[in-house]
Amino acid sequence: MKNFIWLAFLLAVFWIINSGHFDGLLLSLGLISVLFVVWLNHRMSRIGEEYQPPVILSLRLPFYVLWLVKEIVKSNIEVIRAIWQRKPAIEPSVITVKASQQSDLHKALYANSITMTPGTVTMEIEGDQFTIHALTRASREGVESGDMDRRVRSLED
Repeated sequence: MKNFIWLAFLLAVFWIINSGHFDGLLLSLGLISVLFVVWLNHRMSRIGEEYQPPVILSLRLPFYVLWLVKEIVKSNIEVIRAIWQRKPAIEPSVITVKASQQSDLHKALYANSITMTPGTVTMEIEGDQFTIHALTRASREGVESGDMDRRVRSLED
């Protein structure tokens, strides 16, 4: 029950932030939307025992998001620099890394975080093995360092 209240709160805040309007009609439509999603989420949780809410309920999540935004900006600058050099420093490679996450939700978060970071794309997930395309040596080394893997893994605790 606590998860559904937390989900409703987060969805309501998300709705208000994105809407920016506070008139009765939009707030009531937002309330209806939030209640529908929470109800749907509740039904899904009763169907499958492995189901997890779509929101990772961790106090560490905001810190992870801030860290990820910083990494996205750094990678963006790195990729731009690599492309705009006289002799581009592009060294495409395909690597396989092992993910340490236990749940499928956190594996998906890890895979999407890799893909959101410029210069890397998660191509395939097979069990706990991720196949990743890296555009530059630095982006490859960033994935191989395991820093992002550790940070996503810490969200599971």
